[in-house]
Amino acid sequence: MKFSARNQVKGTVKAINKGAVNTEVVIEIASGVEIVSIITNTSTDSLGLEVGKEAYAVVKASNVMVAVD
Repeated sequence: MKFSARNQVKGTVKAINKGAVNTEVVIEIASGVEIVSIITNTSTDSLGLEVGKEAYAVVKASNVMVAVD
């Protein structure tokens, strides 16, 4: 598997919260560090996502906002 996106982070699926149309997927990339994504239920099923399974968070964005208090 190859991607043009350079930000690929391997982790473990920690939680899957299915809604009517979309699923919230929580991937733990380090102890206490999580990336959360919203994907379609169809994609969730197609990928065979399950809690405890390894997965990659792939980030491809033209803009990343940074904020401070």
